[in-house]
Amino acid sequence: MAHVVPGRMTANIDGDFVVFMIGMRFNKKWKIHKWLPMMSAMPRMMKELYADPNSGLLGHTLAMTGSGTLTVQYWRTVEQLEKFARDPRFTHRPAWKAYNKAVGGSGDVGVWHETYLVSAGHYETLYANMPRFGLAQAGEHLPVARKGETAATRRGAPTPTH
Repeated sequence: MAHVVPGRMTANIDGDFVVFMIGMRFNKKWKIHKWLPMMSAMPRMMKELYADPNSGLLGHTLAMTGSGTLTVQYWRTVEQLEKFARDPRFTHRPAWKAYNKAVGGSGDVGVWHETYLVSAGHYETLYANMPRFGLAQAGEHLPVARKGETAATRRGAPTPTH
């Protein structure tokens, strides 16, 4: 089990970055032969990305939901993310082709993704009595007091004057 860091912590990452969320949905849970190969592809992709320090991947979190999987990835640039997705030398391309061949438009397994470009300093995180997690795994993990006691301060919002 991961080491719990007591107290309130936050994350910091220098420069702009990308949050990429990707998941799959078991539309027909009994069709294990359709979704299991897809589910097993993601750990292989992550291993491949971590093995290449120039890939642009900063970190990730993988979770199971009631209806499928969710992976949150942190990337340095959207160009590096797209390069990984398109380059036939990487695992993603053959996995995507296999999905289209095995599932296609059948509706047995759903796939989705969302990409967010985050400007430097325009984000906020809080981890209370948690192990290093999420953006704090991809970047720096530090006490809240180093960035500010309020969410607004941590995301760089102007301090209200009353």
